[in-house]
Amino acid sequence: MENERLTMTIPEFAEATGISRNLAYSLARQDKLPVPVIHLGGKRMVISRRAVERLLENGDSQEEVETCQ
Repeated sequence: MENERLTMTIPEFAEATGISRNLAYSLARQDKLPVPVIHLGGKRMVISRRAVERLLENGDSQEEVETCQ
């Protein structure tokens, strides 16, 4: 079994989806990414790797991703 993290950072999300890092951070702060943002502490934000994989495989919107969790 792979020892892969269950979350990804905002820059990793930006790279995976082909958007700029600045746009990804801006959307995350506004809670407008197509996947839920997990806020850890004051500034740390991460995203579920599984939610991103589903988004990229199926084109699911945030509402559809939330119902799958």
